[in-house]
Amino acid sequence: MPPADPRPARSFRAPLGVELTLVAPDDGDSAHATWVLLHGSDGRETDLLPLADRLGPGAAAIAPRGTVRTAHGFAHFRRRPDRTIDHDDVRRRVPLLADAVESATASLPGSARRTIVGFSNGAVMAAALIETRPDLFTTGILIRPQPPFGDARAPAGRAPAESVMPVLVLDGRFDPRRHADDGLRVAERLRSLGAAVDHVTLPVGHGITDADEQAVRRWLHAASGSLR
Repeated sequence: MPPADPRPARSFRAPLGVELTLVAPDDGDSAHATWVLLHGSDGRETDLLPLADRLGPGAAAIAPRGTVRTAHGFAHFRRRPDRTIDHDDVRRRVPLLADAVESATASLPGSARRTIVGFSNGAVMAAALIETRPDLFTTGILIRPQPPFGDARAPAGRAPAESVMPVLVLDGRFDPRRHADDGLRVAERLRSLGAAVDHVTLPVGHGITDADEQAVRRWLHAASGSLR
């Protein structure tokens, strides 16, 4: 599917140093939820903007750049040489990203409702943010996540949001970069914290496909009727 025509975007630097790309809502419309977009490993902050614009045309977007430089781009946390997650590094970087989201929200017109979307490395960090800062988001979409803190408890965060957060977890049955139970473990963990989680396994690999986009559309429609 070809990418949507890009809307005007501007660069933004949060007080703690995270670089972001911000997209204002069309005509200042604040009816749509604001997207918070976390790219995958070796990615850039603009990677998920076309997907967000197709799913919610005209909505505001907050797209942080990962704070870890990689061979071909950026990531939101470090992995060890054996490719396992450095859980301590995730813990250190969660407050930086939470600060970036809060600071960007204050400088951007748009809805106070925020939908966080993470892919791969970004899905791991999105799960960490939902665990530790549920007050920042109203909806979560995690594409190919892994448990951000392993079997350990998440670091203490803010009080949970007053309403139950709907979360979609999308796994790929043929994903060579994930264990078969990674997404299920994330789903079960978030359910234990009070989220309303739908866990779906698609007949795909690791990358985002049309099947993922269709699944997200169906889920958003079922969860809330629309982004409005």
